[in-house]
Amino acid sequence: MESQVRGGTRWKRFAVVMVPSVAAAACVGVGLAQGALAASFSVSGQQFKVSADHLKGTGFAQYGGIDTVYETVEGKKQKKVPVAISSFKSAKITNMCQSVKTPIPGIGNIYLRLEAGKDDPVQAKNLYIDVAQLDANATFEDIDIGVAVRDQNKGPDVKPGDSVLPGGFAQQAKTATLTRVEQTAWATTAGTFTLNGLSMRLGTSEKMECF
Repeated sequence: MESQVRGGTRWKRFAVVMVPSVAAAACVGVGLAQGALAASFSVSGQQFKVSADHLKGTGFAQYGGIDTVYETVEGKKQKKVPVAISSFKSAKITNMCQSVKTPIPGIGNIYLRLEAGKDDPVQAKNLYIDVAQLDANATFEDIDIGVAVRDQNKGPDVKPGDSVLPGGFAQQAKTATLTRVEQTAWATTAGTFTLNGLSMRLGTSEKMECF
């Protein structure tokens, strides 16, 4: 599909902004795979960072939505934040890193870092990621930009309970390939999330963040 420019819109840059994030908090993904968590929930007030060398996904769709997040770790007040909900029917992720910074009163910042998929890629099915920001190189196959959310049919169905506009803007593609990925996200859910070669560490150094 050739990029076009209309009304000042740079479609190549737009497509990169709208592409999916790569993965998610491993504990959430594993919990969903085991049926321990519901598909819709209020999310933590902390964004997490994810980097990856390569992601290859099939059955991709993306559209806008709203998450309800806690403003503080005490969980006393909530707010609404806009997100780009990215979904895949299946995805393989190479050399994934995920980090979360949590402020602990009286202690300071604690960092959790997870790594997986260095030798054997991380694999996910029916993967949904609520994206806040993404930088990557992206290639789409058989992409449709501007379909209605309710009419997208290449990616997974919208999850029950997600706050989206059925007639709102969406895009979809047969496949999406991303390299040199750096992204931040609020939450993820998955039918299955297989973390091959999983390694987890805790610490207080900012160097534990993925980027």
